[in-house]
Amino acid sequence: MAESAHQGSHGGSAKSWLAVTVILIGFTVGGVALTIGPDWFLFWVGVGVVAIGGLLALAFDIFSDVIVDAPRDMPSLEHHSPFEQRH
Repeated sequence: MAESAHQGSHGGSAKSWLAVTVILIGFTVGGVALTIGPDWFLFWVGVGVVAIGGLLALAFDIFSDVIVDAPRDMPSLEHHSPFEQRH
């Protein structure tokens, strides 16, 4: 697994958010294009913007920006429902 230079928080790095923002803008443009007509030229512009955002995501390696926490071991507490029949 690749180690990320970003070690601070679960928020991700600015370049990862840039790639995600470009993808969201592309989806928004494509969605608006479908609802106003459909305007196929504008739809394909949105698809192109999504593709550019995907290439940015690959170039920025946003999947290495993940911080994996150790699994939590939470004790299970005994719980009795008022509708439960006890023997």
